[in-house]
Amino acid sequence: MPRASPVQELVPATLSEADGVRYLHLGTPWVQGAMRLRKPDVIELDYVQRMMVWLLLRDPAQLAEGHAVQLGLGAATITRFTLGLGMRTTAVELNPTVITACRLWFRLPEDGAQLSVVHEDAGRWVADPAHAGTAQVLCVDLYDHEAAAPVLDSEDFYRHCHRVLADGGVMSVNLFGRDASFERSAARIAAVFGADAVWSMRPTREGNTVVVGMKGLGLPSREVLAARADNIENRCDLPARKWLRMIRNPNETTP
Repeated sequence: MPRASPVQELVPATLSEADGVRYLHLGTPWVQGAMRLRKPDVIELDYVQRMMVWLLLRDPAQLAEGHAVQLGLGAATITRFTLGLGMRTTAVELNPTVITACRLWFRLPEDGAQLSVVHEDAGRWVADPAHAGTAQVLCVDLYDHEAAAPVLDSEDFYRHCHRVLADGGVMSVNLFGRDASFERSAARIAAVFGADAVWSMRPTREGNTVVVGMKGLGLPSREVLAARADNIENRCDLPARKWLRMIRNPNETTP
């Protein structure tokens, strides 16, 4: 039987609004997600934008193809985004009040042919052999209500994430928290994916660092990345050209 993640307190989802932006919380001031009310399809938070850096690793002609999986629903931002691209999308969320809040207040559609929102422990979901090799894109953003550290951050967990990816797939992970260690987390991801298949973005002002793990992929040339960044900016309204200046090897001593 696959192991569940460590027991965590499930706090009811709460909302706040300021300056035209609706925020999701879990009973604390820590922001778990956000949506601009007049532009719900725009990715509001900087770190969530950077989690979409996997777009640089996909052929522009195939952006809408394949299966995207999100571990941690947040305010359904990534879910709405991959659905908008045309990808089949699965979101895995443990807290049922987050799912309800997203359906009521964050424009999360009902399940259908293209969308499945699964109420389940993310660690158990990725450990299920039935999901091996099923995802082209895997986005991991798993935090408790205090945002102290990632809920799942073990080598065993990342090994299961690697297995969920199909060949040519890519994982992006948000690393953040007062008690978190970026270096330790990045080393765990590199131990599973291989040091040459892992790279990261520079931290946001808030301290979020996005790490990318590739399965059966290499980092494209700068020329290819630049062309893809132009396409992403035009198609997805994301600052992809800026991302090219943020990519680094997490094992380097300087950015």
